[in-house]
Amino acid sequence: MEIVIATDKHIKFAVDISQTIDRSAQERGTGIAKRTPEYIEMKIRNGNAVIAIEGDKFAGFCYIETFGEKNFVVHSGLIVHPDFRNQGLAKRIKTKVFKYSQEKYPGSKIFGITTGLAVMKINYELGYKPVTFSELTDDPEFWKGCQTCRNYDVLQRTNQKMCLCTGMLYDGKKNEKRKHPFDSNTLARLKRIKQSLFLKKKDQKKD
Repeated sequence: MEIVIATDKHIKFAVDISQTIDRSAQERGTGIAKRTPEYIEMKIRNGNAVIAIEGDKFAGFCYIETFGEKNFVVHSGLIVHPDFRNQGLAKRIKTKVFKYSQEKYPGSKIFGITTGLAVMKINYELGYKPVTFSELTDDPEFWKGCQTCRNYDVLQRTNQKMCLCTGMLYDGKKNEKRKHPFDSNTLARLKRIKQSLFLKKKDQKKD
């Protein structure tokens, strides 16, 4: 397995990556913003993507975005092809893109929003901490990316203060050693509460 910074030779996988992200969103039944092949290709050309390759097959992918005059960095589109799941590949890709971001954008805060407990655990182990959306970038370009998510109306109804996603932030200047283990049960319970609260209101609005 090869995990590298994506280059022009990997553009041929853009359609497959886009479709895999879309299928994953449908399978999970949760909100994942859509990424078009053209957008994936742009990230690859800009040197802001990491790809995992097994032979001549795409195995996994993640890309970097910057906001607030590069003061904030976010890792998006983390995906592992179904043929390569349950092998710890997501963590290896995330670790690679995390270290690459620190090298390319030193001093920037690294953040993400996600509904996936597996991604939350990886982020936590890398030094991220759960935060409110107010601690993330206020750059409107980032939040525009949520418009293709099936739960975008939740974000709108809460005036961009919260959603089904959990915000997580790594601030290298304030990073401290972990004192507590990752508590997946607590975060899973929080996720269920959010779903019950926001999706119930959504259904009531339809009625």
